[in-house]
Amino acid sequence: MKGVSYLKDESNEKVAVQIDLKKNKNLWEDFCDYSIASKRKLEPSKDWLKVKTDLKKIKLI
Repeated sequence: MKGVSYLKDESNEKVAVQIDLKKNKNLWEDFCDYSIASKRKLEPSKDWLKVKTDLKKIKLI
């Protein structure tokens, strides 16, 4: 993939990646989205009916 290069250690194992953000803006956005989603995965879930009721109260749906 253009704009992506790997850094390797002494035993030629890939240990890091460099991403050209000018060439791969979408890839960077996906990485950020995944990072946020991973953090939120640990948050407690909310009951959909309660969320829906609350949104109706403030006239968002």
